[in-house]
Amino acid sequence: MHTAIRSKRHAPRWSAPAESRQLSFDNSTFDTFASSRRSRGSVDENDSRSPPLFPPLHTYAPAVAPSPQTLGVDDRRLVAAWAADCADHVLAVYEAAAPGDTRVRAAIEQTRAFAAGELEVVEAQRRRGGDAGAAARHAPTPAATAAAYAAEQAAAVAHMGAHALGAAGYAAKASTLAAGCADDTVTRAEARRQVAEMSDDVARAVASLPLLGENRSGPLGPGRLALGHVGATIREIQRLLSERT
Repeated sequence: MHTAIRSKRHAPRWSAPAESRQLSFDNSTFDTFASSRRSRGSVDENDSRSPPLFPPLHTYAPAVAPSPQTLGVDDRRLVAAWAADCADHVLAVYEAAAPGDTRVRAAIEQTRAFAAGELEVVEAQRRRGGDAGAAARHAPTPAATAAAYAAEQAAAVAHMGAHALGAAGYAAKASTLAAGCADDTVTRAEARRQVAEMSDDVARAVASLPLLGENRSGPLGPGRLALGHVGATIREIQRLLSERT
């Protein structure tokens, strides 16, 4: 008897079983749930210390603030056009290495369709970069890989505006590798060219994005966009925009 009491006092803290976390129940569900609780011995209706038979139900989900890396739809369409231009600048690098492969070109055309309002947001998000990512993974040269990733990032702007900087970063990396340059000389020159080609509206939208590495709620977090030539390009773009705006 003493052992049973001690076990009950030191029982693990109760948490609602999975079936109790549904948003709604009908009467038969309540009856089934109650019977299963009683049969498992998890409820002693004469013991005030037992957990309630029916835990409180939450019928709503907490609001989640959008990531500052997303941008509104209109701004995403604006920066998508710029991202497509960045990727298109190095399309020849990919197609020279993989003649006849149209996957990267198709991703850029998809991005332009989204920018022009010819492709709805949901459809553009569903397609993402099409097969550009696969093209990048199987590209025959590092420069071609970077060029394909630039197109994939551009197409992903429909999902999150910050991918536009990813497109610019990979495009600059492709130019740097194609030139056989080991330092960031070409990278920085490409960043200056990319910023010079921005309209004022595009510059405003891109400048509103968080600085690279300071926000984890999107591609500008401390991940692959923060590394190497890609990261150097994005940092230079953001520095130049801070002076421009």
